[in-house]
Amino acid sequence: MNLFEKICLSHSIDTDRDTLTVYPDQVLTHDGTATSVFLQLEAMGVKRVTPFTVVHVDHNTLQVGHRNPDDHVYLKGMAAKMGAVYSLPGNGICHQVHLENFITPGQILLGSDSHTATAGGLGCLGLGSGGLDIAMVLAGEPYHMIRPRIIGINLEGRLPVWVTGKDVILHLLGIMSVQGGVGSVLEFHGPGVGELSVSERATICNMATETGATSALFPSDERSLKFLQQFGRAAAYEPWCADKSAVYDRLIEIDLSALRPMVAMPHSPDNVKPDEEATGISVAQICIG
Repeated sequence: MNLFEKICLSHSIDTDRDTLTVYPDQVLTHDGTATSVFLQLEAMGVKRVTPFTVVHVDHNTLQVGHRNPDDHVYLKGMAAKMGAVYSLPGNGICHQVHLENFITPGQILLGSDSHTATAGGLGCLGLGSGGLDIAMVLAGEPYHMIRPRIIGINLEGRLPVWVTGKDVILHLLGIMSVQGGVGSVLEFHGPGVGELSVSERATICNMATETGATSALFPSDERSLKFLQQFGRAAAYEPWCADKSAVYDRLIEIDLSALRPMVAMPHSPDNVKPDEEATGISVAQICIG
């Protein structure tokens, strides 16, 4: 079995069906989508949210006028009223904060953000969804998803100096395009996985969304344990990996040692080139994230 199948099996999800019925372990939402989620919950008469839920304030933090602060006050009150965790503005980006503090390997995270796949960096299946789906799940209903194809990404070798996880996913985007992952889960495996830190894995999973993928997954291993120990969460660790004989709908091979620093050119993230081919371009503005 591949890792996606193992996680589904542990949650009693029948992967032989065309539509999968999912009861997630955790829910992530943020101030860009959570206001409408809680308004819908109020309209439905929901008193308490059922899965473990975190409301992150990280998208609309600009304090110009009253609208954003009003939303934050509302969300803080609704989180307290309905039993959700509230992450204050300034704590950090939801995906990183959730990775560090809440994600458990082998679990399923549903988030009202397309980059919820970031959770795959710790072996957690992260699924992005819309606000209405999130509201229904918080009301106790299941989440329904079309059974995805599983694309296996076999990693060999180790990254050279100055090459990072960002270069891995940019290289993969050059192979797959921004539509190549539609209806699929990208599952990374192979000896090269052990050479990547959890931060690099999370970066790759985060940007796997740009291929159109439903989600992305890395195994949970000794690197995962070390990461969780750094945040005082070693008890959350469980080892998860695909069988060596796992079957995939498509297999892509990547030699990490052959990669170079990559640049995504205008106007699409799959228009990638090695950085030396991007020299001589006039730079008008730089954003450091």
